[in-house]
Amino acid sequence: MSKKLSALVVAHNEEKQLAACLETLRFADELVVVLDKCTDGSKEIAERFGAITIEGSWPIEGHRRNTGLDASSGDWILELDADERVTDALADEIRTTINKYDDGYFLVPFDNYIGDHRVRYGWGASWGVSAAPRLSARGAKRWGDQRIHPALTLKGPKRMLSGRIDHYVDRNITDMLKRLDSYSTAKARDLRENPDGIGYARNIRRMFSRFFKCYVSRKGYREGKYGFLIALMAALYPILSYLKAQLEDE
Repeated sequence: MSKKLSALVVAHNEEKQLAACLETLRFADELVVVLDKCTDGSKEIAERFGAITIEGSWPIEGHRRNTGLDASSGDWILELDADERVTDALADEIRTTINKYDDGYFLVPFDNYIGDHRVRYGWGASWGVSAAPRLSARGAKRWGDQRIHPALTLKGPKRMLSGRIDHYVDRNITDMLKRLDSYSTAKARDLRENPDGIGYARNIRRMFSRFFKCYVSRKGYREGKYGFLIALMAALYPILSYLKAQLEDE
């Protein structure tokens, strides 16, 4: 008997992206869309695709993602964001693969785009990923309580798929800067509630280590100016988060 596959998307006012995302998930047996504080047409788009919709307001990212996992009834659950697309090759691979296993999770590689430019090298240090555990057996994955980049608890064997997710990260440099501002603001709230003990001097040092990690260790230099931009954003993220937590109230 074929295993049941659920596809889960968490969205906040994503009417411009959601339809294109859900179109690539038609191969799944069940669509679940969590609508977080949506005031646009996201719900109507999700319903047009026959998705199970859950509406609410979740200040903690991990909580809304866990809500979606709990609502998914499949043996396996594929998680996607609205700015991501499943390629045909990945869809075929998932369908074939899930029937072979009952537990664990799979890392799925990404092709990340800035505008129309594909950037494969340099991601990391809290600024994008080259692969992530997006396909998991039911009960094998749980998100943590952080507002941004929540921790993951994973159970069972780790495996790897070869098909890729196309991720349209940012349209341009302006979008990258907006994301840096949004990420660092959310991280600052977490730091005010749960300080990590990393002070000013260490966060300054992290600027250089994170830049090196993205630009050199993860070969961001191969992407030219795009690789430099990614490394710069990754370097600024922890120090900006720290300064916002120290110097701002909200």
